[in-house]
Amino acid sequence: MVIIEEKYMQSVPPPPYVPNANTLPPPPFPGEYRGAAKPSDLPPYLLLKIVYMTFPQTPGIDEGKIERQRKTLCWLSTQLRLVNRSFYVACEHVLRSTYLPAYNSMIRPPYSSDPFPFSSSVSTSSVDTLQRETKVLDLFIALKVHEDVMLDDSSLHLEREDSFKDLFDLMQPRSRLEDLVRHYGVREAVVHTNPSGVNASASSSSSIFRVNNSGTGSASTSKQTLDPAPVPFSALSISFSPRRVGLVLTASGRKRTIVDVARTRDEKLEFTAKKLARQLKHGARSTLWCTSVNYARPCPVSLACGRTSHRYIPSR
Repeated sequence: MVIIEEKYMQSVPPPPYVPNANTLPPPPFPGEYRGAAKPSDLPPYLLLKIVYMTFPQTPGIDEGKIERQRKTLCWLSTQLRLVNRSFYVACEHVLRSTYLPAYNSMIRPPYSSDPFPFSSSVSTSSVDTLQRETKVLDLFIALKVHEDVMLDDSSLHLEREDSFKDLFDLMQPRSRLEDLVRHYGVREAVVHTNPSGVNASASSSSSIFRVNNSGTGSASTSKQTLDPAPVPFSALSISFSPRRVGLVLTASGRKRTIVDVARTRDEKLEFTAKKLARQLKHGARSTLWCTSVNYARPCPVSLACGRTSHRYIPSR
């Protein structure tokens, strides 16, 4: 028979607790404390579901369901999408998909539209995009949600007929033409979209007239290499009018027109963009500028400039 003394049991300390590195801490503490979860930490599909659930499905006391949903769209455009990047992406998905049919219905022939290209190489991120027509669509949405809410709130509000005139007479065809110039320019290797740029080269032979020390001239044939560097798309813009279209290059804070073509009122933008790309390619291959000091005009290779090689630089 074993007699256990109570005092003896109380004097013995408990064994030390040494947690095993391979085992997790006991519940309710499964791991390190990471702070409270935020809505931006949610997966995109759950965040998009939450945005869709903000739309009311029943009419209000003094307004219908459609009017309440239009106010929700205005709230998405003016407030919710400005919270953070995640909410911006979710709200833009809802707004653009909702107003895209209304946007396409206002495109005037012979103009075309493609604010969301199928190619994934156009988008640089979920927010930034090279497609410039997308910005025009966002401007249309900002104006449209405001006009819809004002019409619902007051019967005295009259929608101005010229509210969207600047968008679809100038900004939409101009931005669409810039996107087409980027498409055809990259295909012709005269425009690039990456920051580092891509060098294109072409070689041709020509006769250069040289003057020797005795004063007599001799003609010699040499092979020269042209290196027309592609123009960055970020530095290009379009000057658009119904009769003429110009390709404007911005460099060192200065703008100048490098290509100018004529067009008719019923000419498609795709055809105009092809002409601009061909003219840009032809000018890059045919225009040589002498790199000598104080030479401020095109240097024909038939003149004796004293140089056996030339390189292409933009015209001044």
